[in-house]
Parts: sequence; structure tokens; C-alpha cells
Amino acid sequence: MGSLRPGGTAVRRDVYRDKVWSAHALRVVEDGTEALVLAGRPGAEMLAPTTWIEWLLTGDETARARAMPNLADGNWRLDPWSWRNTAHLQWVPPELWFSVHAFYDPSDGHRLAHWYVNFQQPMRRTAIGFDTFDLLLDLVIDPDLSQWRWKDEDEYAHGRRLGVVSEADHRAVERARDEATAMIEERTGPFAAAADWRDWRSEPHWPAPSLPTGTLTVGLP
Repeated sequence: MGSLRPGGTAVRRDVYRDKVWSAHALRVVEDGTEALVLAGRPGAEMLAPTTWIEWLLTGDETARARAMPNLADGNWRLDPWSWRNTAHLQWVPPELWFSVHAFYDPSDGHRLAHWYVNFQQPMRRTAIGFDTFDLLLDLVIDPDLSQWRWKDEDEYAHGRRLGVVSEADHRAVERARDEATAMIEERTGPFAAAADWRDWRSEPHWPAPSLPTGTLTVGLP
């Protein structure tokens, strides 16, 4: 840890079977021993599956439904996209099977809208940032940490049936569920600094980050 410079760009890639499923350019806030902390903002460059973009633009649930079989078959196409509507912080520890995100509404005084736990494979450092793989299950948490709800459990179950989420992944996620909820209840990890995170603002002089050359190939076979 500690190899990325604050203010620099780090690319989070979701990689499945040595192929990029998505890529997101983020700004480095801190690269510490506990976690890598990253910032996202509207305008940040991304590469995303065409089915996901179609669903976002049209609301057509059939487009989203095609994404999982495409992923299982290794048959997908990526198109350029940019992050929209929210700013966010990501807390990505080096060994845990989840990351913690805080989402803010720039149109409403940068209000903290909610927290989000994203279950994913542990990060693997790359020359441009880090790789992981989103394991489909999420936990949405109220801004004051008083309540939370599970999200996309049906999609997670479908991913298991198709083999996108392996049995080893599933066992790790089951353990990670308990770790994440304990972190909320005990106010540890990023939740220990919840008051500071509620007051966070993105640095106004930082431009929206861009994806570097080699985003689809660096470190992959």
C-alpha cells in the first residue's frame, strides 16, 4: 500500500476471466495502510457494458437482463460512458471482500445521500490502479447509519446459478456480510469517521479523471 499519489488518477477495473467488464477513472484521496480512498465525480470517464448503458438511457429492464448471460458467456461489448449525478468516496481495503462508498448529491449542497457496501473480490494492484470483480450483492445504508437494506439479492442468486459467482466467492461473501454489518454497528473502518465523511467535498481544482491509454490491456493476458 501507499504507492498512489493523492490527486492522481487510479482506474478501478472489474475483470472477469481476464477480460475487462468495466473501468472507472477515480481520483486518489489517500493510499494508506488501512485502505485506498478514492473520489469520483460527475464527468469521470468510464467504459461500461453496452447493455448497462442502454438500461440507464432507456430504463428498459430487458437490456439489464441481458447483461448477466452475456457476462457468463464472455460475450459483451464496452462503450465509453461518464459518471453522472453523484459525487462519491470509495474506501477499498486491501484484503476484504467489500468496499464502502459514500454518495453525495452535488445539486443539494453536496448532501450525503447514502452509504453503500459493494461486495467484490479483494483488490489486485495494477500499474494504473486496481482490479476487482463486482459480486452483484450490495448493502444500502442510511446517512446516519441507523438502518440498512440488502440490494440485488435476486441478481446475486442469478449470478450464482450462471456460475458468475463461484462457490468460493459465495462463501467469502457470506463471511463478508457479517464483517460489513459489524463494521456499521461498531462504527469501525470508514464509519468511525462518519462525521468527517459527511462533510467531505471534492477538491474544486481537480478535473474529472480520464482513463489512460492501455485501460483494456495493462496487466492482462
